[in-house]
Amino acid sequence: MSILTTAYQQSIADYWNKEESPVNLRLGEVSGTYHHHYGIGAVDWSVLGGPDERIIEEMHRLETAQAELLLDHLGVIEPTGRLLDSGSGRGGTSFMANQRFGCHVDGISISQKQVDFSNDQARRRGVKDRVRFHFRNMLDTGFKTGSLNGIWNNESTMYVDLSKLFAEYARILAPGGRYVCITGCYNDVYGHPSKAVSQINTHYICDIHPRSAYFRAMADNRLVPINVVDLTEATIPYWELRAQSTVATGIEEAFLNAYKDGSFHYLLIAADRI
Repeated sequence: MSILTTAYQQSIADYWNKEESPVNLRLGEVSGTYHHHYGIGAVDWSVLGGPDERIIEEMHRLETAQAELLLDHLGVIEPTGRLLDSGSGRGGTSFMANQRFGCHVDGISISQKQVDFSNDQARRRGVKDRVRFHFRNMLDTGFKTGSLNGIWNNESTMYVDLSKLFAEYARILAPGGRYVCITGCYNDVYGHPSKAVSQINTHYICDIHPRSAYFRAMADNRLVPINVVDLTEATIPYWELRAQSTVATGIEEAFLNAYKDGSFHYLLIAADRI
């Protein structure tokens, strides 16, 4: 079975196979937990008066807080449960989930480099029997029907068709299973992506969906939202700090403009499979 079925998917895999961004690697080195997402919460602005490493540590604290919030919304997961980190990056949230719930966690990515890195991390942590990473496509995961108690996407839905994605999740989630995503989405009130949102699309080779597309695709695929949390205001301080850091990538201004002018939202959506 071919994992990468389109030229676009191959381009995304190539991007992440080559990626060595300090904004991911230096932050991960703080605790050994590597994330591929943004942060939320109030910033300790005193870090700007100290060495650069204090800024890096503060950014890592904020991105870890974001992952903790996502896991909070999975609800009660038994140690016998099984979770899927869909678009798992370098595995950070998978390890946090295993540590919190004691359950099995599978991570999937179309980047073989990310999969290899994460499996090496699992070996180093002594959890390779409970946390495993696979080179698989989130639109065709290969997991058995109804075999999962929870699934999450952390800033990875903008690379795929939501109708196809949620159809696959409805298949592999057990009835009553929980799906959680944190994602950036553009404000439908604007009609089309703003200039700043278009800049983000170009930077990450992605296609940010309108807010309404998530709820429409969920409704079509037996996923019923139970919590929707607007994290836009909570993430702005992270971006303001990142813009002043040595790991800034140049996209910070676009994010801040889009969040502040209302054309872009940062949402957490938790939904149950019925």
